[in-house]
Amino acid sequence: MKFEYIDTHAHVNFPEFDADRDEVLKRALDEDVFVVNVGTDIESSKRAIDIAEKYDEGVYAIVGIHPHEVMDLEKAGLIESTLVELAELAKHPKVIGIGECGLDFFKLAEYNPDVDVMKVKEIQEKIFRGQIDISIAIDKPLMLHCRDSYNETLEILNNYIRVQGVRLRGNAHFFAGSIEQAKAFISCGFTISFTGVITFAKDYESIIKEIPLDKILSETDCPYVAPVPFRGKRAEPVHVKFVVQKIAEIKGISIEEAREQIGANVNQIFFG
Repeated sequence: MKFEYIDTHAHVNFPEFDADRDEVLKRALDEDVFVVNVGTDIESSKRAIDIAEKYDEGVYAIVGIHPHEVMDLEKAGLIESTLVELAELAKHPKVIGIGECGLDFFKLAEYNPDVDVMKVKEIQEKIFRGQIDISIAIDKPLMLHCRDSYNETLEILNNYIRVQGVRLRGNAHFFAGSIEQAKAFISCGFTISFTGVITFAKDYESIIKEIPLDKILSETDCPYVAPVPFRGKRAEPVHVKFVVQKIAEIKGISIEEAREQIGANVNQIFFG
């Protein structure tokens, strides 16, 4: 698929864009920026599909259950039915992946004061595995969310790959782990994506320098973490250009080279 730039992880399906969603997407498409809206629950996943259906080309959806949503599903007894519904949504032709899914162990006790932390981890893993199974069944890649849980996520992926002999592919979204962890995801068949944070935080430079360009994707995670020069404002997909520009700067290559290779990476993972 031919495009100039692509925001591989956007949330224009979120309420923050209710007032001007069409204008935001038009700005992106007018500047040759394709957009992938990512769901975090059934409703936002349906909304991502509804938005994608309005466009012949350039706007796509990824559907999934974010780990922050899992305890509500558990309490309501809706885990199995939600996974069944998600599997049906995932078959839509404008859906190019499953996610964002994974594990989030950041401040678990603080965010779940009335639930045992081990129980939360158990339910997160159950729903994550359910989404991996959907990914395998329909042969669509995973969009991973793994905050403060990189090693645990890798252990689960490796169980599928090394023990069960399953081929997985996908992307580790908003990567903030170590170089060693990045290389481990790459060895599992995953790319690594970076957001506008790299335009104002130095922490990511060594990782970007170290990992191969053919394993890197660009994203905004909009409406969050707008890049410089929009820091403090709402991010939107067109800002992904500044992410690609920064990746090129860190790598010491031209923007054109970075843009073309990232495009090839996206095509291989999501449109291949």
